[in-house]
Amino acid sequence: MMDKNSKIYVAGHRGLVGSALVRVLEKEGYSKIIKKTREELDLLNQAEVDLFFAREKPDYVFLSAAKVGGILANKERPADFIYENLMIETNIINSAYKNNVKKLLFLGSSCIYPKFAEQPIKEEYLLTGALEETNAPYAIAKIAGIALCQAFNKQYGTKYISVMPTNLYGPNDNFDLESSHVLPAMLRKFDDAKRINKKEVVLWGTGMPKREFLHVDDLADACLFLMNNYDESEIVNIGTGEDLSIKELAQMIKEVVGYNGDIVWDSTKPDGTPRKLLDVSKLNSIGWKHKTELADGLKSTYEWYLDNKND
Repeated sequence: MMDKNSKIYVAGHRGLVGSALVRVLEKEGYSKIIKKTREELDLLNQAEVDLFFAREKPDYVFLSAAKVGGILANKERPADFIYENLMIETNIINSAYKNNVKKLLFLGSSCIYPKFAEQPIKEEYLLTGALEETNAPYAIAKIAGIALCQAFNKQYGTKYISVMPTNLYGPNDNFDLESSHVLPAMLRKFDDAKRINKKEVVLWGTGMPKREFLHVDDLADACLFLMNNYDESEIVNIGTGEDLSIKELAQMIKEVVGYNGDIVWDSTKPDGTPRKLLDVSKLNSIGWKHKTELADGLKSTYEWYLDNKND
């Protein structure tokens, strides 16, 4: 269990996941949270990361820093996605070991699993088939991070755990149409269309693929729970165990935003993986279950977007 006075480093504290981790840690009374911006600490630079760990000596690390993006970004910049993610995780995990960090939690991604994995996806399906081509470089980097944690545990007796979240959404998400994921991109598109009275919104693909969505505050809560209650090298899925079609999601977001126009599906654009639902029975058996239902989460996320968007 983490002591309330423990020094906790949240890598990537300004991102979607990192900011949620800071919120939940502060809410639970952890007072010594270490936060560094990209300008203050270049995680791609091993010497800088080593110096930071030697100076700060964190007791615990949440490794949520990563280069992330949607289908388009992954397709156009594969070298950036594999290189930057490999460097970030390698530098932090190696420095954590050298500076006697008590425990580290590494955040992976559900895209590590095979494109056509049996559904729902169990943790043991990792490396049993080919990856989705559009984000394979990112997925390979995340798989390497898992392997790093497991290898350090095996060789050095460290306590580095790895979690695989499903699709996330919530405050501080990326709403940029060029690089965002499906849910925030839709929310932005419908809001833009509503404001200019656009008659239709064009969405990528057929709308048929099914996806699972977890509110980022629930993810943060699960990460804190696992940091305090789980020590094994085997990965743990974090999700709701429930999914819906992209078409159903679009309809829900359309209603939340209050957009009255039509939805047009551009089937010339890629759909990505046909279905991606995580088996969360392992996490449930350890003692954690999600709290935020999608309808409620969409409303609060839209409210946050309206309060924080730059017109």
